Amino acid sequence: QVQLVESGGGLVQAGGSLKLSCAASGSIFSPYVMGWYRQAPGKQRELVATITNGGTTDYADFAKGRFTISSSNAKNTVYLQMNSLKPEDTAVYYCNLKPLYSVAYWGRGTQVIVSS
Repeated sequence: QVQLVESGGGLVQAGGSLKLSCAASGSIFSPYVMGWYRQAPGKQRELVATITNGGTTDYADFAKGRFTISSSNAKNTVYLQMNSLKPEDTAVYYCNLKPLYSVAYWGRGTQVIVSS
């Protein structure tokens, strides 16, 4: 069983920064993709960024140039550095792990609130 635990959310003013962390535990088999998704009130969950166990990254258009995803394979941890935050970035941010040969796993989420 895989568990994902997010941390690092909070309240920040527009233009500020936050760094989210997601620690994965359990049996994790490569290859896999880890990622961050977010869900704002009344909206569907959307992809923010992903990173493979090989280090290949991908970003949603709104995240490019402002957000950076990184990982520590040794620590089974993925990070999301968010800079130049905007009020529209307010959402619950979820960590996701998708092994190639298994089902996807989700964390419980961490709230990010960006005040104007």
